[in-house]
Amino acid sequence: MHDLYNLIEKIKKAPSMYLGRHSIICLQAFLSGYSVAKYELGEQPTKQDSDFMQFPEWIRKRFNVQTSQSWANVILFYSEDESKALDRFFELLDEFIARHSSGDALGEGGLDIEEKAQVLRS
Repeated sequence: MHDLYNLIEKIKKAPSMYLGRHSIICLQAFLSGYSVAKYELGEQPTKQDSDFMQFPEWIRKRFNVQTSQSWANVILFYSEDESKALDRFFELLDEFIARHSSGDALGEGGLDIEEKAQVLRS
């Protein structure tokens, strides 16, 4: 699977099937495994992979926190439980992906127009 955001969209539709339970911590573990598998297979990061690498810093800015905690732990801290944190992740990811539509530069590892259109169609 080379399309990270489409994979995440599939997880959103059936989280228990992919993650075992509706949990942001399970999602973080899944995505870490995805990254390790791609690395072990010698695959280069796609534009979406590179874009998502900016997500942790974006989350810290979004919640106005300076921490070494993971993006998942930051979202969890501001949520009632792991399940609600997972739901919040999907909302935040949509906001993160849409940030380029508000005039941010695409030259900083962002998605090109074709990739953004594909993600927004999902």
